[in-house]
Parts: sequence; C-alpha cells; structure tokens
Amino acid sequence: MIALLEARRAGLFSRRHLPPNLVAGVVVGIVALPLAMAFAIASGAKPEQGIYTAIVAGFWASVLGGSRVQISGPTGAFIVILAAITAKYGYDGLQIATLMAGVMLMAMGFTKLGAVIRFIPMPVITGFTTGIAILIWVGEWKDFFGLHPVAGGSHFHEKLLHLLAAFPGLSIATTLLALLGLAICVIAPRFVRRVPAPLIAMVVVTLLQAYMQFDGVATIGSAFGGIPRALPEFHWPDISFARIVELIGPAFTIALLGAIESLLSAVVADGMTGNRSDSNQELIGQGAANILSPLFGGFAATGAIARTATNIRNGGSSPLAGIIHTATLVLIVLVLAPWAAYIPLAALAAILFVVAWNMSEARHFIDILAHAPRNDKALLLITFSLTVFTDLVIAVNVGVLLASLLFMKRMTESVKIEGAKDEDLIAFCPVGIPKGVQIYAIDGPFFFGAAETFERTMSGLHQDVRLLIIRLGRVPFMDATGLYALKATIKLFQKRGTRVILCEANAQVLKKLGNAGLDRTLGKENLVPDLAAALKLAED
Repeated sequence: MIALLEARRAGLFSRRHLPPNLVAGVVVGIVALPLAMAFAIASGAKPEQGIYTAIVAGFWASVLGGSRVQISGPTGAFIVILAAITAKYGYDGLQIATLMAGVMLMAMGFTKLGAVIRFIPMPVITGFTTGIAILIWVGEWKDFFGLHPVAGGSHFHEKLLHLLAAFPGLSIATTLLALLGLAICVIAPRFVRRVPAPLIAMVVVTLLQAYMQFDGVATIGSAFGGIPRALPEFHWPDISFARIVELIGPAFTIALLGAIESLLSAVVADGMTGNRSDSNQELIGQGAANILSPLFGGFAATGAIARTATNIRNGGSSPLAGIIHTATLVLIVLVLAPWAAYIPLAALAAILFVVAWNMSEARHFIDILAHAPRNDKALLLITFSLTVFTDLVIAVNVGVLLASLLFMKRMTESVKIEGAKDEDLIAFCPVGIPKGVQIYAIDGPFFFGAAETFERTMSGLHQDVRLLIIRLGRVPFMDATGLYALKATIKLFQKRGTRVILCEANAQVLKKLGNAGLDRTLGKENLVPDLAAALKLAED
C-alpha cells in the first residue's frame, strides 16, 4: 500500500486535507456513473456490471496502486476488445480473461516491467487509441440513431455496411435526444464547472424522455430490465485448463492495454500534481483490481485519465478520494438504482461519441503523419489499420512486435565496431601500433542485433594479424548471443594462431565473461583492465 503510506507520511489524511478529498471523491463518483454504464453496454455487458467494476476495481487500485490520485474503472480503451471477447466467449469468458490479465499485470509489476511498458513508442499507442476511437464511434451509431441493422458480420467493414443500409429506418426521436445529449456534453463545460457534463446530459435527456414518452426510444429498462438495487455477490467462474489456453491471447491484450493506459494516466497525474508515482506498484494494484473485479460481477478496468484529471482538479490529493468515489457509487446503487431504468441508451451513446473524439487524438495522429520519421509513420498506419480492420488482439501483438523490431534495428545501427588508427592511440603508443597488431573497439550494447556485424567485421581481418586487441570500454552490457559470437571469434583466431586480448570491460561485462567461460577460453592473462596493459603484452 505504497500510495496510502506515502500519503499518510505526507500528512494528507489530516483534517485540513480531508474536505477537498471528500468533495473530489463525490464528484468523481458522479462522473463515473454514466461512463461506467455506457462502457459496460458498449462492451457487451449489463450496465450494473460497469458500476460494479468501478466500485471494486476503483477501491483496490486506490488502496494497492502506486499513484496517490489515480482513479480506476472501466474505460473506452477496453470497449472493442471486451465486446469481441464477450461476443465470442460469453461473459464468463470475459471474467476468466480479466482474471488472467490481472495475474499478468501483477507479474509485470513484481518483475519491474513498469518502466519498460512506459516506453512503448507513441505511434503504436496513438494507432491503438485512434483505431479504438473509430470503432467506438461507429459502434454507437445503432443506439445514437435508433437503427436496427441486420445481424451478421464480425469485421468492421461488414458492420459498417449493415449500419449504412439501416439508416433509412432511423428513429427521429432517438436521434434528436442523442443530438441534445451530445450538444450538452460539448457546450455545458463552458458554463458549468462543478457539475460533470455527461451527468447533465444524461439527466436532461432522461427527464425529457420520461415526460414526453417518445415511441421507439430504447432505455436501460427496455433493453436490460433496469439496474438491481443490490451490491455484487462473489462468483467464481468455471475455469479449466482448456479455457485458460483458449483465452491467453485476449488476456494478454487486456493486460498490455491496461498497463499502457494505467501508466499513461499515472504520468499525466504526475505532471498535474508534481508527484512521482511508482509504476511497478501501480501495475500490482491494477493487477489486484482486475483479479477481484470479475469475482464480484465486474470486468476489466484500468486507470482512467479523464476521471483522474477530474479528481485532481477538484482537490483530490490522496487515495482517500478514490475510496470515496467507490463509496459514492455504492450509495447511488443502493438509493437511485430504480431510476436508472428510464435512462435512454441514446444519452449514453452521445456520451461515448465525446469519449471517442477525445480518445482519437486526431491532431496528434495528423502531426505524426506530417512530421514523424518514415518508420514511425508506417508503424502508426499499420497499428491503426490492424485495429480497425482486423482484430485488436492482432493489432496489439503486431504493433508491439514491430515496435520491438524497429527498436532493435535502431539499436543495431547505433553499435559501432571500428578499427583504431595510429593517431587515435598516440598517447599509448607514440611510435604507432606495432606491426601485426590490430585494435578494434566495440561502441554500444553487444547484443544479438550487433553480433552479426561483429562477426562480419572480424572475419574480414587479414590472415597476417598476430595479435588482436578488442576494447570493451564502451560496451554497457552483453547478452548470450553477443557472448557466443565473441567466444566463436576468439576460437577462430586462436586456430589461426592469432592471440586475442580483451580490455577495458566493466564489472558487469567481466562477470558475464566469467559466467560464460570466456576467461578460460581466452586465458586469464589475456583479460586485462586497460589498453595500456594490452599494449604492454603486445610489446612483450
């Protein structure tokens, strides 16, 4: 409970800090209500399951997470993948995948991968989020316009064609209510600061529909039978080995997206507060939240940027605000649940239109296309296209794989293996490099990407080289492939009768050389601390 303990040490639980955290928690709880229901419906779940997710995940992420002010719950980033999992494997499959993702997130945190995940390239993240925004926007046409498309087709273009074909039968009343809700979401923040615009839109549209009783307008009551006035009960899903194997891919996608979204939200919060969150502890907290959420009627959750920012702007400074946010949702469920049956789905669709626009980062997408290097543009477009036209699981895996390959390519290009010239070593050997001696320096990490370049360079040396000195002073680390390539090269030169000397290796590299048995292959007398010692051996 790092965030809780740090907040306590910082005096954030004192009387002076309690009122703003209470207010912030109540405000965020109210903001979370329409979003939780909207995200649940769009994900293929029931509206109350979105609220349960916000309650359970919000509480445990606040208690166990690494950020003092992070607010967690269902988010727009998950809608597409969760809807696909629910459609294919059922809600029980979604619960199992979420639970598995929670275990993966905790494993990421315990193995300290938080800092690594933060560095997933921006083109990949932008490609995901913009693609998801397009899918959310088009997916909400049905409820926004009151359409009744022909069922069938799992791909984006098929669904789009069915929706376009259904447009002549749109519901005028549903469309007008949705447009009113959209207008309120866009305009209200300019005039009303304290009350969340999504809540205003939901209340106004609901009251109008309740009073006018327009025909053909779908509501939570007509579509789901309302929301029960009860807290979630514990339920253990039917888990089998075959089910686990079947859901590994979707679970990994949930875990990766959850990690990215949570850590991005934590970074935004750090920028707003001036504090520094613990990325690994945040993953552990999110992991615990995603393990417990499906056991109590919820589904996947992550850190929510908009709700976290709302929390900070309203005075939230400690995990207490996140705990109050869950308490507010519990109170709403127990007191106001029967009234939720009157909420039109069009109002929630209007809220999701705004969420999709904010997620799309259209300006940032265009800026990358206009100014980024060619490889980054390609990465952006590939990730975006795969997200929209194929499957988010494929898009996540391919995007991360391509980003890794691109990183390795750039790392490989940054590694230099150069031969020394007389003028470079005048301080060590004023008369020049002795005849029959070659000196090469490796500059950069000696990993599998650089091993082939090293082997190619070394194989091109002349046969009359009697002694080869390899400088390792600028090698920060070596991996197994680099060690193997170095060992193979040493043996090759030893067969030629060429002596090999390694020098300037740091303590970490020396340890790896010893563990790989290179000191025995080379001969301990040929492993020296600096170039001067190596040249002394050459003179001898």
